Amino acid sequence: MNELVRKLEPGKAVDRLLVAGLIEARSCERFDLLRQHVQDAELAAFYGSLFESEARHHSTYVRLAKLFAKDEVVDKRLDELAATEAEIIAVGDVLPRMHS
Repeated sequence: MNELVRKLEPGKAVDRLLVAGLIEARSCERFDLLRQHVQDAELAAFYGSLFESEARHHSTYVRLAKLFAKDEVVDKRLDELAATEAEIIAVGDVLPRMHS
């Protein structure tokens, strides 16, 4: 994903924030899955709190990106990066990764 970050500002700032936001969104999804499948209620609640935290992080990064560019520009770029991220995920990687 970092290879997709534009080199010149303000695009660079927007892209870095949006990539960070996408990473947080994927973490959010993982914690939600863990929350749904763990048997221990206390652990499920813990994963639920992490889910909520990661969701806030995602929205914060997107909101910050909108300080550098118009909303519609940021939204379009987020869609582009998310589409590319989906392609990367579909291909996969030989090593498991988290926040990389």
